[in-house]
Amino acid sequence: MSFYEKLKALNIELPAVATPAAAYVMFAQSGNTIFLSGHIAKKHGKPWVGQLGKNMTTEEGKIAARGVAIDLIATLQAACGGDLNRVKRIVKVMSLVNSTGDYTEQHLVTNGASELFGEIFGEQGKHARSAFGVAQIPLGACVEIELIAEVN
Repeated sequence: MSFYEKLKALNIELPAVATPAAAYVMFAQSGNTIFLSGHIAKKHGKPWVGQLGKNMTTEEGKIAARGVAIDLIATLQAACGGDLNRVKRIVKVMSLVNSTGDYTEQHLVTNGASELFGEIFGEQGKHARSAFGVAQIPLGACVEIELIAEVN
């Protein structure tokens, strides 16, 4: 099953690629490696504001991270000239979770993205990963994730 068939089977329609909110680009390529800028969680088209451990549950954070993954896949498709079949491997994911000082489930929140990459890309979606708790994310978003991929 192709990546596109997997997206369709999961009822996922890729959104339009976001535009940068500051002085950066959404992706940069060096050789066969594509670096995607951090994407923040959105709800109803606006930043999904919240802090894990204060006013958001781990399950809500996981859903937010899954949504970020969908946005990242859309940007990755654009970076691949519109063809996700060029993706050789998701190499690395870095997740920033807006959380209180005593919240320790950032890794579980980030699973929302990691699990979706596995569902869509299979073995090619298995990646190295870091998940951090941070005091704040731009615009008050609950989760921000960046991605590195290898392409053909």
